[in-house]
Formats: sequence, structure tokens, C-alpha cells
Amino acid sequence: MAGGKETPRQKLIGMMYLVLMAMLALNVSVEVLDAFVVVDEGLTRTTENFSQQNEAIYREFARRMAENPVRVRPWKEKADEVSNRANELYNQIQDFKHQIVIRAEGQNTDAIDEDGKIIGANIRAKENTNPPWQVMGIPETNMPATQLKNSMADFREFLIGLADPRDEGIIQAVETSLDTSDPPSREGATVSWERHHFYYMPTIAAITLMSQMQADVRNAEADIITYLLNQVDAGSFMFNALEATVIPRSNYVFRGDEFEASVFIAAFDTTQAPEILVGQYREVELEDGSIDYEMVGRADTLPVDQGKGIYRARPASLGDHRWGGLIRLRSPDGAYISRPFEGEYHVAESHLIVSPTAMNVFYTGIDNPVEISVPGLGADQITATINNGTLRRVRGSEYVVVPARTGTASVSVTASIEGVTRNMGSRNFRVRSVPDPVATIGGRERGTIARGVLLAQTGLLAEMRDFDFDLSFTVTRFTVSTTIGGFLREETSQSNRITDAQRELIRSAGRGSRIFFDNIRAVGPGGEERPLPTISLTLD
Repeated sequence: MAGGKETPRQKLIGMMYLVLMAMLALNVSVEVLDAFVVVDEGLTRTTENFSQQNEAIYREFARRMAENPVRVRPWKEKADEVSNRANELYNQIQDFKHQIVIRAEGQNTDAIDEDGKIIGANIRAKENTNPPWQVMGIPETNMPATQLKNSMADFREFLIGLADPRDEGIIQAVETSLDTSDPPSREGATVSWERHHFYYMPTIAAITLMSQMQADVRNAEADIITYLLNQVDAGSFMFNALEATVIPRSNYVFRGDEFEASVFIAAFDTTQAPEILVGQYREVELEDGSIDYEMVGRADTLPVDQGKGIYRARPASLGDHRWGGLIRLRSPDGAYISRPFEGEYHVAESHLIVSPTAMNVFYTGIDNPVEISVPGLGADQITATINNGTLRRVRGSEYVVVPARTGTASVSVTASIEGVTRNMGSRNFRVRSVPDPVATIGGRERGTIARGVLLAQTGLLAEMRDFDFDLSFTVTRFTVSTTIGGFLREETSQSNRITDAQRELIRSAGRGSRIFFDNIRAVGPGGEERPLPTISLTLD
């Protein structure tokens, strides 16, 4: 038997099959033959139970067909075909059973009652091993046993073809129930399915094996029609809670544009269009105390497509607009179910937002971060350009502007709305040069300083003060000068670092002497060299 999780029905049949095989392995005594009768009767009862359960499922198909023929018909037609083919195969097996009993007992046997049911206890030649093969194995070129095997295989493939290939559970169940593969070889010898079931098999054993086949057919039939019924349930109008849903295409609308929203019942049935009314409504209390709803005054009915109503409005005024109404759907019992819905949208002038994220001006030579957006539109719908320098998108609504010259810069934006390019306007900005940094040494640019503190400094820094951008300037040269013995002396550095000669000059200056750091030059991000103001310090 195939692996995998088995249903209780399959386990029961499997147990009966194991009992049967164990009996066949014993010497065929009268007691064993009578035991086959008991097993056959059990299998027959099991098959009858399957048939009753299957009939209940077919009745459920008929009931649902009456309620919703459009949805149920494709699945019911498949189930009806399963019923026809299952009955054909079942009757084919039953006919072969009759032939075996008649071959063993004769035409006037009382082992077959008026309804065609085989009574195993009335078979007198239970131990006769010739009839099963005489009926099922001759002629060998087209033996009935092979015909039966092929019929079972065709039925199995038909059932599997009705299931979604992804539903491995139902496929495995059908393959297990209708397995027609040859049994495993023993001691190097392979026995065919036909010989395994009918060759040199006692008559009652063959009948019991075929009863098992009939149970397998009904079991596979039950599995597949239950599966088909579940497919109806998967998309049917069967739910106990309804909620009206409003999905606007956008809650933000420009003046002159059209507002659009989808209104529908969650878990809607596309074969039963709801009625959607827009206008004023009120609650009403029914006699049983439940709450229902009804429209008040004039109401507009929305067109419905695939279970969804499409609401459109072209408002003339700005601001918030509220709307709502009732959505009504016929339930399976014919009564109407009503649920209220409400929605709102905002109407505004079409306008553009372009805001520098650091300052209200752009600066030349550096990256100026800026956000550009249009309310109600996604970043991918917007295209921005600038007439002075370059503008590039970093991510989403974040951009970087690099102006080429001082003066002004204009940022213009267009937007793609429903395939149409619209001009969303432009904004002008002042463009300035980056301000000069301030040269310092030891954090000072003027005032008094101790000689030891000054000599401990390694060089000059160029600091940006009161500027929101994180920019760095580097001092490239400067001159240190002071008066010693009535004469002006000076030493020059070609970097930002204090030279040994400059340190010696500072050491030679007396207390109260003025030390000047002038001719200071610094280079920033743009590469332009800038002169910086003189640093004037007095030795303390």
C-alpha cells in the first residue's frame, strides 16, 4: 500500500486486506473459508456505507445547484461524471463476481439473490480454485482480469485529472485506493496483478478480493466528490459576517480632476451583483429587535462590475467631501442583507512642494539636499528639472541640487497622472556662494594667549560657523609675523602646520608682543582658494 497519511476508511480496508492475506497464507480449511465469508460480508457493509455517504454528497450538490447554478454547475457536472464512471466500474466488478459464482455453482445457484447480491455463505464450492481463473484468466491474450485492471487504472487517472496537481493529499489517496501495480517480487519471481488476484485462488477468496476492489472504488469516489464539493465552498457565497468596504483610488483630488472609489462587500460573489445606493440612509429596528437600514430621500444607484460598484464624482468646491449609502446583497434564502458604508476625500488646488532640507537658499559648488513632492502623487510619478546647475534624485522624494552660479535657480516639476503629463509648477530659489570659514589657532582668532599654549598648537584650522552644511576647509598657507628689537620679522608656512622657524619666532617675542597670523589661504569642497581674515594674538 502507498505511504502517506490514511483516512479512517482506508485504514479499515487495509486491515481487512491484511486479514485476507493472512488467511490465504494458511492451509485452506473449512473454518478459513467460512472466515472469508465474514470478511466479505464486512466489506460489503463498508461499501454500502460508502454508497450512502456518497449519495448524501450528491444530494448536497443538487441543493447548492438550485441555489447558485452558475457557480455550482461546473463542479456538479464533474461529480456526476464521477458517479457514472464509478457505477460502471462497480457493476463491471459485480458482473465478474456473478460469473465466478455461476461457474462454481451453476445457473440456478442460490448464492445470488434477486437483487444481484452475492451471499457468500450459500457458495458451496468455496474452496474450488478453478472458477476464478477460468472466468478472469481466459483467454490469456485478452483476459478479463487485464480488462478489469485497465478499467481501474483508467478510473484512477480520470479522478487524479480532476484534482489540482498541487493538492498532493487527494492525489495520493486516490492512488492508494486504486493501486493496480504488480505485487513485490518474492525470491526473484514476479507475479502479475492478474495472477496475484485470481490464479489458483479459492472461489470465496476471489469474491472477497473483488469486494475489496468495490470498496476501493467507492472510497476513491467519496474522496474525489468531497474534494469537488470543497472547491464549490472555496468560492461560494457562504459567510456569516458582512462588512461594507470602500477603496478610493486616491483620497487626494486636484480641482477639476475626478474622484473614484470602489465600494463592495468583502467576500463578494461575482455571480450575484450587489445593489449599491449612494445617498442618505437611516437605521430601522425590525420586529425581532434586529437592526436594518433603509435609504432616505433620493439615492443614486452605482453601476456594478464583477461585484464592485464604481463611484465617481467631480466636485466643484475645495475641502473635505463625505459620501456614503447602502450596499444590498441577496442572501441564499432570498432576503436582502443591507450594510452601510461611508467614505471621504479631500479636494485641493494642484500645487507643488519643493523645500530645501537645510536652508532656504542653494549654495554653489556643494550638494544641496532638497525634497520635491506633490501631495497625492507617488515619487515615481514626478519629474523635476532645474535651470541652474544639476538636479538628481537620491531616493523617493529626496534630491540633490548643485547650482552652477550665484543668482537664482528655478525648480520645475511635471507629473504623470493616468498617462497624461501635467505641469505642476515651479519654484525660484536664491543661489549664493558658500560663506568663508574663520581661521583659528587653539580655538582663538584674537585676544591674549599664553606663550606655552600657543607653542603647543600644531597648526591653523578653518572653521565654518553658523552654517547648516557639514563642509570642511583646509588651510594651505599662512605667515607668522611679530616685532622683535624694533624690527618686523615674519616666517611663512606652505601648509596648515606651524614650522620650526615660526615656533622660534614666537619664542623670541617678549611678553605683551603681538603675534599676527596673516596671508591665510584655505581651500574648500569646490577647490577654490580663499583668503581668510588675520588672526591677532597678544602673548600673556
